[in-house]
Amino acid sequence: MLQPDRPANGNRQFRPINRGYDAVFQRGRLSLGLVVPIESYPGGSVPVMERHLERVKLAEQLGFSAVWLRDVPFDVPSFGDAGQTYDPFVYLGLLAGQTERIALGVASIVLPLRHPAHVAKAAAIVDVLSEGRLILGVASGDRPEEFPAMNVPFGERGELFRAAFDYIRGVAQPRPTFATRHGRVGSGTDMLPKPHGERLPLLITGTSRQDTDWLVKHGDGWMIYPRPVAAQAQIVRPWRESLQAAGEPDKPVMQPLYVDLAAAADKAPQPIHLGFRLGTDHLVAHLKSLEEIGVNHVAVNLRFNQAGTEATLARLANDVLPALSN
Repeated sequence: MLQPDRPANGNRQFRPINRGYDAVFQRGRLSLGLVVPIESYPGGSVPVMERHLERVKLAEQLGFSAVWLRDVPFDVPSFGDAGQTYDPFVYLGLLAGQTERIALGVASIVLPLRHPAHVAKAAAIVDVLSEGRLILGVASGDRPEEFPAMNVPFGERGELFRAAFDYIRGVAQPRPTFATRHGRVGSGTDMLPKPHGERLPLLITGTSRQDTDWLVKHGDGWMIYPRPVAAQAQIVRPWRESLQAAGEPDKPVMQPLYVDLAAAADKAPQPIHLGFRLGTDHLVAHLKSLEEIGVNHVAVNLRFNQAGTEATLARLANDVLPALSN
Protein backbone atom coordinates (compact mmCIF):
# COMPACT_ATOMS: atom_id res chain seq x y z
CA MET A 1 0.00 0.00 0.00
CA LEU A 2 1.22 3.52 -0.79
CA GLN A 3 2.54 5.24 2.33
CA PRO A 4 0.94 8.62 3.00
CA ASP A 5 2.95 11.56 1.68
CA ARG A 6 6.43 10.16 2.39
CA PRO A 7 8.98 12.20 0.43
CA ALA A 8 11.64 10.03 -1.17
CA ASN A 9 15.30 10.96 -0.72
CA GLY A 10 14.37 13.95 1.41
CA ASN A 11 12.73 15.76 -1.52
CA ARG A 12 9.92 17.78 0.03
CA GLN A 13 9.02 19.95 -2.95
CA PHE A 14 5.89 19.44 -4.99
CA ARG A 15 6.04 20.52 -8.61
CA PRO A 16 6.83 24.27 -8.39
CA ILE A 17 4.14 26.70 -9.53
CA ASN A 18 4.53 30.07 -7.83
CA ARG A 19 6.04 31.58 -4.70
CA GLY A 20 2.96 31.16 -2.51
CA TYR A 21 2.20 27.58 -3.51
CA ASP A 22 5.83 26.49 -3.19
CA ALA A 23 6.17 28.00 0.31
CA VAL A 24 2.87 26.69 1.73
CA PHE A 25 2.98 23.12 0.41
CA GLN A 26 5.82 20.73 1.17
CA ARG A 27 5.66 16.96 0.97
CA GLY A 28 5.57 15.20 4.32
CA ARG A 29 5.13 18.46 6.22
CA LEU A 30 2.13 20.44 7.46
CA SER A 31 2.00 24.24 7.46
CA LEU A 32 -0.51 26.50 9.20
CA GLY A 33 -2.60 29.35 7.82
CA LEU A 34 -5.53 31.46 8.97
CA VAL A 35 -9.03 32.00 7.60
CA VAL A 36 -10.01 35.64 7.12
CA PRO A 37 -11.57 37.45 8.93
CA ILE A 38 -9.18 36.78 11.79
CA GLU A 39 -11.76 37.44 14.48
CA SER A 40 -14.39 35.78 16.63
CA TYR A 41 -18.07 36.21 15.73
CA PRO A 42 -19.90 33.25 17.27
CA GLY A 43 -23.22 35.03 17.78
CA GLY A 44 -24.11 35.81 14.16
CA SER A 45 -23.21 35.29 10.54
CA VAL A 46 -21.61 38.69 9.83
CA PRO A 47 -18.18 39.69 11.19
CA VAL A 48 -17.37 43.27 12.10
CA MET A 49 -13.99 43.09 10.28
CA GLU A 50 -12.33 44.58 13.33
CA ARG A 51 -8.63 45.40 12.82
CA HIS A 52 -8.77 43.14 9.79
CA LEU A 53 -5.78 44.50 7.90
CA GLU A 54 -3.68 44.86 11.04
CA ARG A 55 -4.29 41.20 11.89
CA VAL A 56 -3.32 39.97 8.43
CA LYS A 57 -0.06 41.89 8.76
CA LEU A 58 0.41 40.42 12.24
CA ALA A 59 -0.14 36.91 10.85
CA GLU A 60 2.64 37.52 8.36
CA GLN A 61 4.97 38.86 11.06
CA LEU A 62 4.29 35.86 13.31
CA GLY A 63 5.16 33.36 10.59
CA PHE A 64 1.81 31.91 9.45
CA SER A 65 2.21 30.66 5.90
CA ALA A 66 -1.08 31.83 4.35
CA VAL A 67 -4.34 33.68 4.83
CA TRP A 68 -7.50 32.35 3.20
CA LEU A 69 -10.45 34.37 1.90
CA ARG A 70 -13.82 32.94 0.92
CA ASP A 71 -16.22 33.63 -1.94
CA VAL A 72 -19.59 34.36 -0.28
CA PRO A 73 -21.53 36.74 -2.57
CA PHE A 74 -24.72 36.60 -0.47
CA ASP A 75 -25.41 36.22 3.24
CA VAL A 76 -27.41 33.00 3.01
CA PRO A 77 -29.29 32.09 6.24
CA SER A 78 -28.89 28.34 5.77
CA PHE A 79 -25.12 28.73 5.43
CA GLY A 80 -24.83 31.01 8.44
CA ASP A 81 -21.56 32.73 7.57
CA ALA A 82 -21.00 35.81 5.39
CA GLY A 83 -17.25 35.26 5.23
CA GLN A 84 -15.11 38.39 5.11
CA THR A 85 -18.01 40.26 3.36
CA TYR A 86 -15.56 41.92 0.94
CA ASP A 87 -15.32 40.56 -2.60
CA PRO A 88 -12.27 38.28 -2.56
CA PHE A 89 -10.52 39.79 -5.57
CA VAL A 90 -11.00 43.39 -4.43
CA TYR A 91 -9.73 42.45 -0.99
CA LEU A 92 -6.81 40.43 -2.41
CA GLY A 93 -5.67 43.54 -4.27
CA LEU A 94 -5.47 45.40 -0.98
CA LEU A 95 -3.68 42.55 0.78
CA ALA A 96 -1.19 42.17 -2.08
CA GLY A 97 -0.12 45.76 -1.55
CA GLN A 98 -0.01 45.57 2.25
CA THR A 99 1.95 42.31 2.70
CA GLU A 100 5.23 40.96 1.40
CA ARG A 101 5.65 37.25 2.14
CA ILE A 102 2.45 35.54 3.26
CA ALA A 103 0.58 33.50 0.66
CA LEU A 104 -2.83 34.85 -0.38
CA GLY A 105 -5.34 32.05 -0.77
CA VAL A 106 -9.00 31.77 -1.72
CA ALA A 107 -11.03 28.83 -0.46
CA SER A 108 -12.81 28.87 -2.80
CA ILE A 109 -14.04 30.84 -5.83
CA VAL A 110 -17.43 29.48 -6.92
CA LEU A 111 -16.73 29.21 -10.64
CA PRO A 112 -20.32 28.75 -11.92
CA LEU A 113 -21.30 32.12 -10.40
CA ARG A 114 -18.61 34.14 -12.24
CA HIS A 115 -17.55 34.40 -15.84
CA PRO A 116 -14.15 32.68 -16.04
CA ALA A 117 -12.63 35.54 -18.04
CA HIS A 118 -13.19 37.83 -15.04
CA VAL A 119 -11.81 35.21 -12.65
CA ALA A 120 -8.75 34.57 -14.80
CA LYS A 121 -7.89 38.25 -15.24
CA ALA A 122 -8.49 39.23 -11.60
CA ALA A 123 -6.49 36.25 -10.35
CA ALA A 124 -3.58 36.92 -12.70
CA ILE A 125 -3.48 40.56 -11.57
CA VAL A 126 -3.36 39.52 -7.91
CA ASP A 127 -0.62 37.01 -8.69
CA VAL A 128 1.43 39.69 -10.48
CA LEU A 129 0.87 42.37 -7.82
CA SER A 130 1.82 39.93 -5.05
CA GLU A 131 4.83 38.61 -7.00
CA GLY A 132 3.46 35.08 -7.19
CA ARG A 133 1.73 34.63 -3.85
CA LEU A 134 -1.79 33.69 -5.01
CA ILE A 135 -3.25 30.23 -4.38
CA LEU A 136 -6.65 29.90 -6.03
CA GLY A 137 -9.12 27.39 -4.66
CA VAL A 138 -12.06 26.71 -6.96
CA ALA A 139 -15.41 25.05 -6.32
CA SER A 140 -18.70 24.22 -8.01
CA GLY A 141 -20.75 25.76 -5.18
CA ASP A 142 -22.97 24.27 -2.49
CA ARG A 143 -25.35 27.09 -1.53
CA PRO A 144 -28.47 26.62 -3.71
CA GLU A 145 -29.94 30.01 -2.74
CA GLU A 146 -27.17 31.92 -4.57
CA PHE A 147 -27.74 30.36 -7.99
CA PRO A 148 -31.21 31.87 -8.74
CA ALA A 149 -29.84 35.28 -7.73
CA MET A 150 -27.27 34.92 -10.53
CA ASN A 151 -29.74 33.23 -12.92
CA VAL A 152 -27.49 30.16 -13.00
CA PRO A 153 -29.03 26.65 -13.02
CA PHE A 154 -27.90 24.87 -9.85
CA GLY A 155 -28.20 21.47 -11.50
CA GLU A 156 -25.64 22.40 -14.16
CA ARG A 157 -22.94 23.55 -11.76
CA GLY A 158 -20.69 20.55 -12.41
CA GLU A 159 -20.59 21.15 -16.15
CA LEU A 160 -20.23 24.91 -15.66
CA PHE A 161 -17.36 24.37 -13.24
CA ARG A 162 -15.47 22.15 -15.66
CA ALA A 163 -15.92 24.56 -18.57
CA ALA A 164 -14.79 27.52 -16.43
CA PHE A 165 -11.75 25.59 -15.21
CA ASP A 166 -10.72 24.86 -18.81
CA TYR A 167 -11.26 28.50 -19.76
CA ILE A 168 -9.02 29.78 -16.93
CA ARG A 169 -6.29 27.35 -17.90
CA GLY A 170 -6.68 28.28 -21.57
CA VAL A 171 -6.37 32.07 -21.32
CA ALA A 172 -3.17 31.77 -19.27
CA GLN A 173 -1.45 30.43 -22.40
CA PRO A 174 0.21 32.80 -24.91
CA ARG A 175 -2.12 33.70 -27.78
CA PRO A 176 -4.67 31.03 -26.84
CA THR A 177 -7.16 29.41 -29.18
CA PHE A 178 -9.96 27.39 -27.61
CA ALA A 179 -13.71 27.18 -27.15
CA THR A 180 -15.78 26.31 -24.08
CA ARG A 181 -19.39 26.80 -23.03
CA HIS A 182 -18.30 30.21 -21.69
CA GLY A 183 -16.97 31.50 -25.01
CA ARG A 184 -14.40 31.23 -27.80
CA VAL A 185 -10.96 32.82 -27.67
CA GLY A 186 -8.78 33.13 -30.79
CA SER A 187 -7.91 35.30 -33.82
CA GLY A 188 -4.97 36.79 -31.95
CA THR A 189 -7.05 37.83 -28.96
CA ASP A 190 -5.04 37.56 -25.74
CA MET A 191 -5.62 38.20 -22.06
CA LEU A 192 -3.09 40.20 -20.07
CA PRO A 193 -1.39 40.06 -17.68
CA LYS A 194 -0.28 36.47 -17.52
CA PRO A 195 0.20 34.94 -14.08
CA HIS A 196 3.48 35.74 -12.35
CA GLY A 197 4.46 32.10 -11.91
CA GLU A 198 4.34 29.16 -14.27
CA ARG A 199 0.55 29.28 -14.08
CA LEU A 200 -2.19 29.93 -11.54
CA PRO A 201 -2.21 27.20 -8.88
CA LEU A 202 -5.76 25.82 -8.90
CA LEU A 203 -6.84 23.69 -5.92
CA ILE A 204 -10.16 21.91 -6.28
CA THR A 205 -12.60 21.88 -3.36
CA GLY A 206 -14.19 18.53 -2.62
CA THR A 207 -15.22 16.80 -5.81
CA SER A 208 -16.84 19.88 -7.37
CA ARG A 209 -19.10 17.28 -9.01
CA GLN A 210 -16.24 15.73 -11.01
CA ASP A 211 -14.97 12.16 -10.99
CA THR A 212 -11.67 11.14 -9.42
CA ASP A 213 -9.87 10.74 -12.74
CA TRP A 214 -10.66 14.33 -13.68
CA LEU A 215 -9.69 15.67 -10.24
CA VAL A 216 -6.26 14.03 -10.13
CA LYS A 217 -5.45 15.02 -13.71
CA HIS A 218 -6.49 18.67 -13.60
CA GLY A 219 -6.09 20.06 -10.09
CA ASP A 220 -2.85 21.31 -8.52
CA GLY A 221 -4.04 20.08 -5.14
CA TRP A 222 -7.13 19.17 -3.17
CA MET A 223 -9.11 21.08 -0.56
CA ILE A 224 -11.15 18.77 1.67
CA TYR A 225 -13.45 19.25 4.62
CA PRO A 226 -12.35 18.43 8.19
CA ARG A 227 -13.05 14.92 9.49
CA PRO A 228 -11.76 12.73 12.32
CA VAL A 229 -8.17 11.75 11.59
CA ALA A 230 -8.93 8.09 10.87
CA ALA A 231 -11.72 9.06 8.46
CA GLN A 232 -9.51 11.69 6.82
CA ALA A 233 -6.82 9.08 6.25
CA GLN A 234 -9.36 7.02 4.29
CA ILE A 235 -9.87 10.03 2.02
CA VAL A 236 -6.26 11.14 1.58
CA ARG A 237 -4.71 7.72 0.94
CA PRO A 238 -6.91 6.86 -2.07
CA TRP A 239 -6.26 10.35 -3.47
CA ARG A 240 -2.53 9.70 -3.55
CA GLU A 241 -3.02 6.19 -4.85
CA SER A 242 -5.13 7.64 -7.68
CA LEU A 243 -2.42 10.20 -8.49
CA GLN A 244 0.16 7.44 -8.69
CA ALA A 245 -2.08 5.18 -10.79
CA ALA A 246 -2.72 8.05 -13.23
CA GLY A 247 0.99 8.80 -13.58
CA GLU A 248 0.50 12.25 -12.04
CA PRO A 249 3.06 13.94 -9.77
CA ASP A 250 2.30 14.12 -6.07
CA LYS A 251 -0.02 17.02 -5.16
CA PRO A 252 -0.89 18.64 -1.82
CA VAL A 253 -3.95 18.23 0.37
CA MET A 254 -5.31 20.93 2.69
CA GLN A 255 -8.27 21.38 5.04
CA PRO A 256 -9.78 24.01 7.35
CA LEU A 257 -10.13 23.58 11.13
CA TYR A 258 -12.22 25.64 13.54
CA VAL A 259 -10.26 26.23 16.76
CA ASP A 260 -11.31 27.62 20.13
CA LEU A 261 -8.00 27.80 21.95
CA ALA A 262 -8.35 27.07 25.67
CA ALA A 263 -6.17 28.78 28.29
CA ALA A 264 -4.76 25.50 29.62
CA ALA A 265 -2.24 23.92 27.25
CA ASP A 266 -3.33 20.45 28.32
CA LYS A 267 -7.06 21.05 27.82
CA ALA A 268 -8.43 17.91 26.15
CA PRO A 269 -10.33 18.39 22.84
CA GLN A 270 -14.05 19.09 22.95
CA PRO A 271 -15.88 19.07 19.62
CA ILE A 272 -17.22 22.32 18.16
CA HIS A 273 -18.51 23.03 14.65
CA LEU A 274 -15.91 21.55 12.25
CA GLY A 275 -13.21 21.62 14.92
CA PHE A 276 -12.33 21.63 18.58
CA ARG A 277 -12.00 23.61 21.77
CA LEU A 278 -8.61 22.48 23.05
CA GLY A 279 -5.24 23.46 24.47
CA THR A 280 -2.08 23.97 22.46
CA ASP A 281 -0.60 20.58 23.45
CA HIS A 282 -3.55 18.73 21.98
CA LEU A 283 -3.71 21.03 18.96
CA VAL A 284 -0.09 20.21 18.14
CA ALA A 285 -0.84 16.49 18.55
CA HIS A 286 -3.87 16.74 16.26
CA LEU A 287 -1.95 18.64 13.60
CA LYS A 288 0.89 16.14 13.78
CA SER A 289 -1.64 13.33 13.26
CA LEU A 290 -2.95 15.12 10.17
CA GLU A 291 0.60 15.57 8.93
CA GLU A 292 1.23 11.86 9.41
CA ILE A 293 -1.68 10.89 7.16
CA GLY A 294 -0.60 13.30 4.42
CA VAL A 295 -2.39 16.62 5.03
CA ASN A 296 -0.03 19.42 3.95
CA HIS A 297 -1.79 22.55 5.19
CA VAL A 298 -4.46 23.48 7.75
CA ALA A 299 -6.32 26.80 7.60
CA VAL A 300 -7.35 27.71 11.16
CA ASN A 301 -10.68 29.49 11.58
CA LEU A 302 -11.08 31.46 14.84
CA ARG A 303 -14.76 32.31 14.42
CA PHE A 304 -15.71 30.50 17.66
CA ASN A 305 -12.57 31.36 19.59
CA GLN A 306 -13.33 32.78 23.06
CA ALA A 307 -9.95 34.28 23.93
CA GLY A 308 -8.56 37.55 22.60
CA THR A 309 -7.54 37.31 18.97
CA GLU A 310 -4.07 38.85 19.29
CA ALA A 311 -3.29 36.73 22.34
CA THR A 312 -4.46 33.60 20.49
CA LEU A 313 -2.31 34.40 17.46
CA ALA A 314 0.71 34.88 19.75
CA ARG A 315 0.10 31.52 21.46
CA LEU A 316 -0.29 29.75 18.13
CA ALA A 317 2.93 31.36 16.89
CA ASN A 318 4.89 30.60 20.06
CA ASP A 319 3.57 27.13 20.95
CA VAL A 320 2.28 25.56 17.74
CA LEU A 321 4.26 26.85 14.75
CA PRO A 322 7.68 25.82 16.15
CA ALA A 323 6.38 22.30 16.84
CA LEU A 324 5.32 21.95 13.20
CA SER A 325 8.77 22.84 11.90
CA ASN A 326 10.45 19.96 13.75
